[in-house]
Amino acid sequence: MQYKKIYPWVVVGLLWFVALLNYLDRQMLSTMKPSMMIDIAELETAANFGRLMAIFLWIYALMSPISGIIADRFSRKWVIIGSIFVWSAVTLLMGYAKTFDQLYALRALMGVSEAFYFPAGLSLIADYHQGKNRSLAIGLHLTGIYLGQALGGFGATVSANYSWQTTFHAFGLIGVIYSIILIFFLNEKKGYTPDPVHSGSVLKGFSEANRSLGVLFRNISFWVILFYFSAPRLAGWATKNWLPTLFSENLHINMAFAGPLSTITIAISGLLGVLAGAVLSDRWIRHNLRGAIYTGALGLALTIPSILILGFGTNFMSIWGGTLVFGFGFGMFDVTAMPILCQFVSPRYRATGYGLMNMGGVSVGALITTILGKSADAGNLSRDIALLAVFVVAALVLQLTMLHPTTSNKIVD
Repeated sequence: MQYKKIYPWVVVGLLWFVALLNYLDRQMLSTMKPSMMIDIAELETAANFGRLMAIFLWIYALMSPISGIIADRFSRKWVIIGSIFVWSAVTLLMGYAKTFDQLYALRALMGVSEAFYFPAGLSLIADYHQGKNRSLAIGLHLTGIYLGQALGGFGATVSANYSWQTTFHAFGLIGVIYSIILIFFLNEKKGYTPDPVHSGSVLKGFSEANRSLGVLFRNISFWVILFYFSAPRLAGWATKNWLPTLFSENLHINMAFAGPLSTITIAISGLLGVLAGAVLSDRWIRHNLRGAIYTGALGLALTIPSILILGFGTNFMSIWGGTLVFGFGFGMFDVTAMPILCQFVSPRYRATGYGLMNMGGVSVGALITTILGKSADAGNLSRDIALLAVFVVAALVLQLTMLHPTTSNKIVD
């Protein structure tokens, strides 16, 4: 009995480190540009660097619904282990890249492999934590993302002291070893029954996938959640991929210092926002079924003025303060996504649902990353980041007016 009470939190702990590596491996590239462009000249232009960051996001977006469908039909344990093993091996191989085209191909492959983690991981955690602590469990897991984002900022520091190749080799090897550890300690939830897979019939397999998508797309609330999840990520991805550049250019500081400063600031404030949002959401939803929705709305409201400050700030305190507020507010918003989905979608379709949400959120991230690359070359990066506040306002209004749950945990669609 004691083991049954403890193991759901063991799962959170095991997947916390997976989430950390997931974001660390993808994020550290954004701060290692100065070191890498010495060996790969194409990285000297912001447009090419934006292309390198964007290909990961486009592939990740396209694979996310597929990964969700697969996670709803197979053991989530093995989906997670396969995901971390492949993306870690790709990270290791990036240290051997000699050309921009090689980096580009590996970054695309990383997008494929990393896309399989979050739908499976969050679905597994949501199943292990169905009671009053679901938001807290998801929130603790998400702190791994924010810490990974913060540590990713040290990619510039490590590469400056050793080399960018050594940085990729080290973190890639750590992930490969950890994937082997998970084989022995991570377990699928007992009693979990994936949506049936009809082996031997491709057409029937497609039919089951189409049925899942049909269930979700007939749900108007899911469309609202999809927009609510995606629109604020225009600003979220802009800060993740371009904040080090914004700090370096606007504050006139070296990237080796700007990288860790920017990513640590937004990651630590985001981590605190996740924890505050998780506790508030769990408590609020006990008294009001819209508690998670209101918590997310409060977080989004905090990001709106901070986006404007990030765009138009001209000194250290304004930009640093805007980053702190944005990170905290975005963390509060981020932690409510899966709990809100659980109020409108049953367990057997949640991985697919989150995969579609990931596709929407990452697609807009790929789009804005490419746009801001050109914007940075034209000297308009700050202004265009500020304009992203419009999309956050739209998401805030839509979710407050349209989402009206009837339960805290939907069981049947």
